[in-house]
Amino acid sequence: MKTNNQVLKAFLLCLVAAIFIVPATMAQTGPTGDLSVVGEVSVNGTSAISGATVFSDSTITTAARSSAVVSLGKLGRVEVMPQSTMKLSFTATGITVSMLDAGRVRVSSSSGVAATATTDDGQIVAKGPKMNKFTVDTSCGNTVVTVQAGRVELRAGNSVKQIAAGGQDTAGTATPGCTPGAGRN
Repeated sequence: MKTNNQVLKAFLLCLVAAIFIVPATMAQTGPTGDLSVVGEVSVNGTSAISGATVFSDSTITTAARSSAVVSLGKLGRVEVMPQSTMKLSFTATGITVSMLDAGRVRVSSSSGVAATATTDDGQIVAKGPKMNKFTVDTSCGNTVVTVQAGRVELRAGNSVKQIAAGGQDTAGTATPGCTPGAGRN
């Protein structure tokens, strides 16, 4: 027969497990991404290797001559170009990229998947029934959006610009003499 002390210890052990173990597992549910890296890449400040699992709300940073691709299965994929820092969030129905520093990303979203990118200058929104593929470049201090497939909206201030496949547009003011993507390989 167990004493009150033993019952109390067992209860406390279960309580500690419920507080610490269950939330850690719950935080890792939902969609995940598979990482492929070239060169020096970190995820949430920790050096990353190809094959690592990426969870939503991860910050990905690439060094010079380095890049990363996060494959998100049926959602699409996000490519992080050299010398870039961004936060990647995703759900079962959408992808969100937040540019945290100057850099470049290419977002490819599958048909019916919403994709959004946020920069200091505005927001890029891709949605609709077709696949969307677009590049966001903030390497010159402004935002340059180039659309390879589909159609996106560049929302900056009170302006909403529609950009179709093959098109490009900008928001913000570029650093004088800077060429987007130049020297960031």
